[in-house]
Amino acid sequence: MWDYSEKVREHFFNPRNSGPLENANGVGDVGSIKCGDALRLMLKVNPESEIIEDAHFQTFGCGSAIASSSALTEIIKGKTLDEALKVSNQDIADYLDGLPPEKMHCSVMGREALQAAVANYRGEEWKDDHEEGDLVCKCFAIDAVMIEETIRGNGLKTMEDVTNYTKAGGGCSACHEKIEDILIAVNGRLYSNEPKVKKAPRESPLSSPMRPQLTNYQRIRKIEDTLEAIRPMLQRDHGDVTLVEVDGKKIYVALSGACQGCAMEAATLGGIQHKLVEALGELVQVLPVVALANA
Repeated sequence: MWDYSEKVREHFFNPRNSGPLENANGVGDVGSIKCGDALRLMLKVNPESEIIEDAHFQTFGCGSAIASSSALTEIIKGKTLDEALKVSNQDIADYLDGLPPEKMHCSVMGREALQAAVANYRGEEWKDDHEEGDLVCKCFAIDAVMIEETIRGNGLKTMEDVTNYTKAGGGCSACHEKIEDILIAVNGRLYSNEPKVKKAPRESPLSSPMRPQLTNYQRIRKIEDTLEAIRPMLQRDHGDVTLVEVDGKKIYVALSGACQGCAMEAATLGGIQHKLVEALGELVQVLPVVALANA
């Protein structure tokens, strides 16, 4: 259970400025309801002074997302657009007397919504489609540009920091080496304070002659244990996965909650499959339960 400050609780149970804003002239939308986090920030800006006279929000997400959005609207009201753009995600967290490390991505989402709303008011195009940077984390569609900017803006040092602030690396772990490279490029060294050593090629779990053959019971238990280890990450974003059936090399799972029908469903299944291949030491195919019905 995360330790929330009293101020986070206050802004969650009694959010300020929640709901539509009449006559808003700047609107920013970030995130996706299907993926568990979405935020719309609405601004009423004085066209002569560019002062934000009012700000409202609508959000779909956890308590930290609601509290962060509420805090953001309170912080920026009365500021000019240029002053508001200087508000960082850390300012939002500080206003709330801190956020759990695992929830810092909620404050990052608030900052992005502000940038999008200001761009909308000014008639500028604000992109969050990951086309400009190398797509590093396919599970959560996080690109290199966002990771680098978040590392620089918040002084991040570890893989865990990056995951907490951006979600990158929180799925299948296939992107961890790329994230480490970005950490080194920004900080000039590894977060462990050791020089980076060129890694030997990772031995494929499929090619190890020492891996013992699993019995059917052991194999199913290994699959169940692997899925149990993945579930907390999905549940954090209001999704879940359960094992339905094992048919030889085909493993059928049911995605539920925010994961069901999500635009990133294929990436989620791919991440699960990657983990299961590593755990079992064999090539397997992970299929959604609908594929079982059509088989």
